Amino acid sequence: MTLIKSISGIRGTIGGKVGDNLTPVDAVKFASAYGTFLKQNVDSSLRPDNKLKVVIGRDARISGPMIHNLVVNTLIGLGIDVIDLGLSTTPTVEVAVPLEGADGGIILTASHNPKQWNALKLLNARGEFLNGADGAKILEIAEAEAFDFSDVDSLGTITENDAYMDIHIDEVLNLPLVDAEAVAKRKFKVVVDGVNSSGGIIIPKLLELMGVEVVKLYCEPNGHFPHNPEPLKEHLGDICKLVVEEKADFGIVVDPDVDRLAFISNDGEMFGEEYTLVAVADYLLSKTPGNTVSNMSSSRALRDITEKHNGSYQASAVGEVNVVELMKASNAIIGGEGNGGIIYPESHYGRDSLVGTALFLTHLANMEMTVAELRASYPQYFMSKNKIELTPQIDVDAVLKAMTEKYASENISTIDGVKIDFPTEWVHLRKSNTEPIIRIYTEAPTQNAADVLAERFVSELKQIAGI
Repeated sequence: MTLIKSISGIRGTIGGKVGDNLTPVDAVKFASAYGTFLKQNVDSSLRPDNKLKVVIGRDARISGPMIHNLVVNTLIGLGIDVIDLGLSTTPTVEVAVPLEGADGGIILTASHNPKQWNALKLLNARGEFLNGADGAKILEIAEAEAFDFSDVDSLGTITENDAYMDIHIDEVLNLPLVDAEAVAKRKFKVVVDGVNSSGGIIIPKLLELMGVEVVKLYCEPNGHFPHNPEPLKEHLGDICKLVVEEKADFGIVVDPDVDRLAFISNDGEMFGEEYTLVAVADYLLSKTPGNTVSNMSSSRALRDITEKHNGSYQASAVGEVNVVELMKASNAIIGGEGNGGIIYPESHYGRDSLVGTALFLTHLANMEMTVAELRASYPQYFMSKNKIELTPQIDVDAVLKAMTEKYASENISTIDGVKIDFPTEWVHLRKSNTEPIIRIYTEAPTQNAADVLAERFVSELKQIAGI
């Protein structure tokens, strides 16, 4: 199965049969469901022309223009006005929605998935991902195909606005704890891997405005990803090599929609995507005491740093909407996910690589150390991230239940899949919301221990599942 319908949107591979993949028919169907949901739940009489307004943006993947045209014109057919940002980023659309006073937004991106994938990510009027209840309603509307399109005199309009990436950059530079002058004085040299998507435009532009010398790698937004776009060590050999060759201060890698951020240290080693949030939180907490949140698949290092600054740390279920919900409940000043996602409420409640980059640079500008030395100053944890491909025959819930029963004597959480906390290490097993896989994340004081723990649980899962 390569069409995944979830509360966070619809995601699938391009081509194939309707209902099995993300075909043009499926794109129209789910855009129709989202637009219908807005018409049912938002009072358009408050608008001068009685029309709803939705912001649309896309990443640079090859199928983007096709899906974009289908979605935009579907909303037009529902009588909804569209603010079309064109090529954009996920956080840019999130910033644009409230600035435009829009009723929602759609980002056309499959995030870190390979080029054959695309998706519709759905936002509310605050520019935040829809909650579970609203997502479920949209799936119900899509299933029933309960659409009512507008007559010819009530069609929506399109307003193109390509200024929002610049507006987004300005918003980031205006954050009180971003100090572009301090960064410029350090004359940093940074290599950027934009995986040939919109990050290749927006990240270099942000850096240059902060006085950073930029070396571009894969920054042509043509959608031909030169490597697997998930910013993991095994995919980033080229930039690791180039950072050393260029004698750069560090490297920056983003995924196609620019909501995940990873750094390469000056020695060509991975800073660790888990430590993106740790470093940014360390800086913010040193300036503004407060609480933090990450998901339960993220490193214990954030907890340690938070407690060092006398704050309180909490873990949510995996998923940006769950992190945001807990951040609001605990009044967290910084949060995110260990996949390199930074959520800074002072800007907006969404993962944002621009915010993360600007805050990290400011932090580094205030430190008399290299990026490798900064990384070594943090609590040392090592993770292993693995996955098992699923077949329709596998009963994932039954597999996870069996695992829960097997380790019932340990410290277990079943808020999201199964997380088993051992005294010095942990393992988190969960079904992915974005791919047909079970994820197996482990963390331990050494890489070898994390790998061994992961191998053990992969083996146990396969045995229980009969793979």
